[in-house]
Amino acid sequence: NVSFGLIHLTCSHCMFLIFFWSPALFSCHMKDFIKAVQQVEDENPELEAVEVLRMLRRTAHLNDAFVQHFLPDAGSSGPELDADLSGYLQRAVQHRVLEGAREEGVVLAPDGMTVAVGPLLLGIEAGFLSTIPGRVPGLYQLTLAGNLGVSIRRRSENGEPLGTDGCWDNLTAPHVFTLSDTASTLTAAQVHGGMDGVILGKEVSAKAGESVKLSSLLTDYYLHQLDARGMDGAPRLISRRRRELFKVLVAPPVLIRQVAKSMELREKLEGRVKMEVRQKRRLMCPPIIARCTWGAAPYIGTPTLLSLPLTYLFIHHTASPSQPCLTFEQCSADMRSMQRFHQEERGWDDIGYSFVAGSDGNVYEGRGWKWQGAHTGGYNSKGYGVSFIGDYTSTLPSQHAMALVRDQLASCAVAGGRLVSSYILKGHRQMVSTSCPGNTFYKEITTWGHYQVRAVNHKQNLL
Repeated sequence: NVSFGLIHLTCSHCMFLIFFWSPALFSCHMKDFIKAVQQVEDENPELEAVEVLRMLRRTAHLNDAFVQHFLPDAGSSGPELDADLSGYLQRAVQHRVLEGAREEGVVLAPDGMTVAVGPLLLGIEAGFLSTIPGRVPGLYQLTLAGNLGVSIRRRSENGEPLGTDGCWDNLTAPHVFTLSDTASTLTAAQVHGGMDGVILGKEVSAKAGESVKLSSLLTDYYLHQLDARGMDGAPRLISRRRRELFKVLVAPPVLIRQVAKSMELREKLEGRVKMEVRQKRRLMCPPIIARCTWGAAPYIGTPTLLSLPLTYLFIHHTASPSQPCLTFEQCSADMRSMQRFHQEERGWDDIGYSFVAGSDGNVYEGRGWKWQGAHTGGYNSKGYGVSFIGDYTSTLPSQHAMALVRDQLASCAVAGGRLVSSYILKGHRQMVSTSCPGNTFYKEITTWGHYQVRAVNHKQNLL
């Protein structure tokens, strides 16, 4: 049994690593991957960051003709790694989708996103090799455009989906990531890893000549702890900002050209003469944490399917929890708490909101795009209900959290055919008798586009 053999191999290595290193080091969490990189650096203090990257690439066999067109041959010789450390790094870096939709070569970042490590490291290595600050040959092809090109070609042949996400078996010590669609030709983790590779590749190129350890670069980007100001007080270069950073660095026409170039190069390397390119622009939606990722309990009963596109977007605050959540772990705990309250105290089938915005840089999936919520009495079938974690009677959510919903989630819904382009935005208090979303926040949303002042007769306070 192949699956059993893989699980047995993983567990046997896990026991070995527990004995020699630490239990956490073997998990597929970014913190643990960084610890493994630190061990490589500590055991080889003479190596520069680019040499460590080349060693990781050699270990994971990221050295095909396409990669070597842009980066030096990783070779077959160099400092030897401990066999178990080498095995761990190979599984952490080498991307593949196994039988049963299990995706390897991915790690869970503290921001709640799953990241493919291979394109991340390729982008950083290209950045270190850049000779002109800010100009990185092959950066887009190595990180995102190459994988997009392969996926577009396969999708044109097989009609397979792009950008599939999935779920981890455990959020504290993740080991197994299972895709929600086995046929995906490009996963969400590959997109996230590609974006991060572009961002960090550009960053190290711009700081050419500065000595930096790979583990330090990854730590600063992925492991930054937010203070009480949340994303409003966060530094520029952190993973929670990947979408806004990537958007600044890469305009869609540029990415499309790079995808076409990547496809042409692969065709040439594969010895093909002709190709047909169907270029597709990837929708830039906000980071949305899936239900399984924040630990949602099952829906009670049978959900009601929405008839799309919808007309309304209703804005709420949670009031309780009353404080903004600043980390993926805290926001996930708040989501579970609200779901328990809605199911056990209110008697609802599930958490009422369609989506919930945290102050950690993420939007959390409630009932999602397809299923009717329980957020705005009399209008649950006509609109999405989006809540912000916290009590905003006298304060506002962070500017970053508001922008995630106002600018990104709403645009994503319109572009995806889920909201009409002329959608109407309203505060919860306009539809039922309630103070939600708080006096200060309600005053703020009256300045947002699509806000409509007219209210309806209040019949009941559902939330």
